[in-house]
Amino acid sequence: MDLANLNAFVAIAETGSFSLAAEQLFVTQPAISKRLANLEQQLNARLFDRIGREVSLTEAGRALLPRAYRILAELADSRRALANLSGSVSGRLSLATSHHIGLHRLPPVLREFTRSHPEVALDIRFVDSEVAYTDVLQGQVELGVITLAPQPRPSIHSQCIWHDPLAFFAGLDHPLTQLRAPSLADVAQHPAVFPAGNTFTHQITRELFQQHGLTPQVAMSTNYLETIKMLVSIGLAWSVLPQSLLDEQVCALPVQKVALSRQLGFICHRERTLSNAAQAFIDCLQGHASGLPEAQIRV
Repeated sequence: MDLANLNAFVAIAETGSFSLAAEQLFVTQPAISKRLANLEQQLNARLFDRIGREVSLTEAGRALLPRAYRILAELADSRRALANLSGSVSGRLSLATSHHIGLHRLPPVLREFTRSHPEVALDIRFVDSEVAYTDVLQGQVELGVITLAPQPRPSIHSQCIWHDPLAFFAGLDHPLTQLRAPSLADVAQHPAVFPAGNTFTHQITRELFQQHGLTPQVAMSTNYLETIKMLVSIGLAWSVLPQSLLDEQVCALPVQKVALSRQLGFICHRERTLSNAAQAFIDCLQGHASGLPEAQIRV
């Protein structure tokens, strides 16, 4: 099976578009179409349904996709194992991270790493932590620097680098700011804006309310913490955000008997070989660790 054809299939499946897949692989759209046609001919199966501009996997395509990920991941793992024999820290390092971590935690790490290892080409994907988690599982990236999952899968190795305290935030004129010591029940009576329901931060916060027999009124959802902070600052809702985002635009609510936090760190696949570049990046991350010792998320 031609690996270029397989890469084309995966790119189309991920982007849902022949043109976007071509851009991702730096080839022309006719080249992508030809590669897919060759693969479908080899397998004697139609892999995509094309209805107008819509592209969707067929049953055969859905069956092939996880196998394609495994084939490409095994090949990448073999390449890393052979490259590591030279002992050099070079080549391409693929990692995925969230926008918040990329903005507020990674800059000093990236600065130190690029100065120490100029021969490494960084390929950084800015995605939600949950997407980065899947990317590592499927072998699309070597490392994820993310909000750690409360319950990681056995095949994932995770290590906390930063302890990230969270706080209840509201706008300066929000009714909750008039309460000297609001309770969790008081907070639950007002509309909230949360990250999407599939995010680790949302899960941590909702679990806190469930432990107290309460249900927050989630009026809006978005995955960008800076956007949530803006919505909070103009008085539309309250939210739970990292304490590091506290400034003159918002107010931290002293909610009674609540200590809420999350862990930020890196993940990698236990069964895949790390490149020398990935190991060097982990060493750099560990040098910037703060807020430890490692502990379970407190709620």
